[in-house]
Amino acid sequence: MSQITEWCHEVIKSQARAGGFYIDATMGKGNDTLMLCRLAGNAGRVLAFDIQEEALRITEERLKEEGMSHLAELILDGHEHMDRYAGAESADVICFNLGYLPGGDHEIATSAATSAEAIKKGLKILKSGGMMSLCIYSGGDTGFEEKEKILEFLRKVPAREYTVIVNEYYNRENHPPMPVFVFKH
Repeated sequence: MSQITEWCHEVIKSQARAGGFYIDATMGKGNDTLMLCRLAGNAGRVLAFDIQEEALRITEERLKEEGMSHLAELILDGHEHMDRYAGAESADVICFNLGYLPGGDHEIATSAATSAEAIKKGLKILKSGGMMSLCIYSGGDTGFEEKEKILEFLRKVPAREYTVIVNEYYNRENHPPMPVFVFKH
């Protein structure tokens, strides 16, 4: 299990309860959305965000193929606005896969300002006992700035309210992705 997304999925599955409320803050090609729909089942709920219509189209097709399109609400909006769609202390899991749409336009990517704002809002949306998963990619033009801003923010998150676990691939070159997990007490 050396891929960051597989690792994050396994951690989410080990912590999440079936039938919960889950948020995919960065829909992309729908991998996280599909995994969250499987966890949610008919008793749960999934919101998935992206700013690109292409991401919504790809994800919608993927969910239809799997017979799960009825389980997710796909939202064409930035993740920094998730509080417009989810109330405080309502989500069991929120996952982020930062960067750009795989195979898409590299000019359209998550940014330091909007991602930090989304994480801040996401922490308020998490239920007690909930978790946030972040796959942080630091390549590209803005990736390093985004990674540093997020890590700086997470360093200041109150330890009595959250546990933040930052992992790294220690023997990989070329700025490997960083998996981060935040658990709300």
